[in-house]
Amino acid sequence: MPMLAIALLAAGTYAFRLAGPLLGDRLRVPDRLRRLLSTAAVVLLVALVATAALTEGNGFAGWARPSGVLVAGILAARRAPFPVVVVAAAATTALLRWYGVP
Repeated sequence: MPMLAIALLAAGTYAFRLAGPLLGDRLRVPDRLRRLLSTAAVVLLVALVATAALTEGNGFAGWARPSGVLVAGILAARRAPFPVVVVAAAATTALLRWYGVP
């Protein structure tokens, strides 16, 4: 990637980060829009997780990876500590693959 593109991306990122504190008092965002943006962020995150969990290349990733993601989701919903969530998801996926589940 050319250095000019990197510099422009860095400047744009910095400008976005700086805009919040500078414009926070001047800009009124309606509550309905705040809720909509919050919901949109969750939907995008779920779509990213689903895509990463279910696909590999151009096809289905197999059953082991989605099972590990499911275990992680259940533990995260029950507010388990993050290291426990990661280790349990990895162990689930590894055990299923060890037993021959793709």
